[in-house]
Amino acid sequence: MADAPVVAVRGEAYREVAPELARFTVTATARDRDRETTLTRLAERAAAVRVLLDAAEPAVERRETGQLRVWPETKRSGERVVAYHGSVTTTVTVVDFTALGELMLRLADQDQVELAGPWWSLRPDSPAYREARHAAIADALARAREYAEALGARVTALVELADTGLTTAPPMLAKAGFARGAEAAPELELDPQPQPVQAAVEARFTISEPVLG
Repeated sequence: MADAPVVAVRGEAYREVAPELARFTVTATARDRDRETTLTRLAERAAAVRVLLDAAEPAVERRETGQLRVWPETKRSGERVVAYHGSVTTTVTVVDFTALGELMLRLADQDQVELAGPWWSLRPDSPAYREARHAAIADALARAREYAEALGARVTALVELADTGLTTAPPMLAKAGFARGAEAAPELELDPQPQPVQAAVEARFTISEPVLG
């Protein structure tokens, strides 16, 4: 086999698949001249957010409290505090996209709440990755066979297979539109963005003796 002719090829695969997860952040904020009042308002608004997220289960797969900030606002000259600010951010992961728009609108309707997102993505163990790798291997084998056939030969064995990488696009923001009827509550229409998945492999195959001439 060491003396057999070898053909080296690169196999690639590209897919666009539906996202499996949608993430967004919701931040409750508060501000007042009195520190205790600021903290009380912040706790109340964060609790209101939690109530809405509780009601949204099982559409909400997970939620994680991120940064909690409380800081004083001082005058430019000196250290006299003129107000206190507070914020707490929660990252929410949603798996039921039919409930996503309504949930985000309900959260956005709360007092002193900021929203960002959603960002679409695949699960780390998504079958889409495995399917892309398999497709890249099949592409490499098909290319090797094409080269071998052009030489009047055939592929006989695999010498080496190397995974050169599997990539996905960074999370993307949703396209959204608002619609409101004459008497109806606002509705938020979200278009989940397809997630590109790309895989590539490099392979070396031995082939039978070419027919040259």
